[in-house]
Amino acid sequence: MNAQTNNADQGFKLNYKRTFIIGFAFFGILLLWQVYDTWCPTFLTELFKNSLGISNEKEVQYLVGIMMALDNLAALILLPIFGRISDKTHTKIGKRMPYILVGTFVCAVAFPFIPVLFHYSNTVGVIILMAIVVLFAMMYRNPAVALMPDMTPKPLRSKANGIINIMGYLGGAFATVVGFVFILSDYLGTSQYADGSLKPHTWAYQNIWAIEGPFLVGSVLMLISAVVLFVLVKENKIADEMKDEMARGDAVSQTTDKVDDDKPMSKANKVMLWLILGAEFFWFMADNGVRTFLNNYVIYGTHSSSVGTGILTIIGGVGSVIGFALGGLIASKIGRKYTVLGGLGLAVLGYLIWIIMTFAVGLPNGSLPIWLFVIWFVKDFGMSLVHVNSFPMVVELCNSKKIGAFTGYYYASSMAAQTITPIALGALLMAPSFDWFLLPIYAGICVAISFVIFFFVKNIKTKKTTFSKGLSAIGEAEE
Repeated sequence: MNAQTNNADQGFKLNYKRTFIIGFAFFGILLLWQVYDTWCPTFLTELFKNSLGISNEKEVQYLVGIMMALDNLAALILLPIFGRISDKTHTKIGKRMPYILVGTFVCAVAFPFIPVLFHYSNTVGVIILMAIVVLFAMMYRNPAVALMPDMTPKPLRSKANGIINIMGYLGGAFATVVGFVFILSDYLGTSQYADGSLKPHTWAYQNIWAIEGPFLVGSVLMLISAVVLFVLVKENKIADEMKDEMARGDAVSQTTDKVDDDKPMSKANKVMLWLILGAEFFWFMADNGVRTFLNNYVIYGTHSSSVGTGILTIIGGVGSVIGFALGGLIASKIGRKYTVLGGLGLAVLGYLIWIIMTFAVGLPNGSLPIWLFVIWFVKDFGMSLVHVNSFPMVVELCNSKKIGAFTGYYYASSMAAQTITPIALGALLMAPSFDWFLLPIYAGICVAISFVIFFFVKNIKTKKTTFSKGLSAIGEAEE
């Protein structure tokens, strides 16, 4: 008995190199969604305005919301399916890799044709291609995310998830920087000065490359990320090498009841799972609602250049990367529950300040104010603490045979929120008494509800577990 306990307490050492390489999968995921979520809602706004002969963009936001929600509805159904299928898949290149490679390839081929069809005002074609991209993105998203817990012992997953998310945000940063060169608002002719007069068009106006560039760069980088992952990560070999280490990690997992591969999930662990997923639903209601309509808020609500969206994204990304780097360390000191609650509290604070400033000085007009950039940094730093710890809390509750399925549950909750929130927010924006000032109010309420739900999650602290020290384990802490 003592020998078993001592063996379980031996040092856990995170393989940083392999974790960064696995992160290339998430690099491709966030790269795709950054471009998709930033540009496609505006494409749909313009297409619906032209098709319906409407000049006021607010009148078509409910349609934009429905289309973005249908994509997420497909994801809600497909993510758990591909998670379960990949759990049961066995091939020479692994159980996750086939889905990652096929999904990435089809997405990369289809993605650049979305702006081409928009340029030629083909509404049906744009919608069909968006559906194809979403379908195959779901094929690789769940298996790609499941790679990390497949190869990382439970006590190290918050730290590993931080690294994975940093890699993802680097992918998003690539997409954002490209948006500084190819400016959507210039192409549309919607950039205005503070007095409401249109800014002069640049060389990009009505040039197809102004909208093709981000999508084409995104496709190339997605392919590169998949090739790097395939060449450097030998899934079956690593799974065999990590078998004993994974078993020792399971012995010190942070769950109410012990997880056993051969026993059904306990009632206490089920309650914990449902609380986490319920809270996750509402913080994604906030996050996706703002993200879906952010570029439209900047272009139509504040009459600013779409470059402002990129700057907000970069600043938020910096805050997120800092949070991802610190999230595991903070959780090792105060527990994952209170780290998540602290992050949600910071997000609520950010939205509250945004609401107060909006009603105090009104919507920005012609340029984005400094205070909005500060808010973006604070709220995204807070939400990074949430994301880096919440996913490990979910897969902590499952046995080694169901990682893909529980990854599917995690993303099903987020996708359920992302199915509902574009429709709900788009419909609210149609109301005569509401305007773009509604964004922070809506998001703030959703995050506050999330905070209340997550408060009832039990905080589990394992017995003191030793982690490796030295240069190879910089940043690791004792739990």
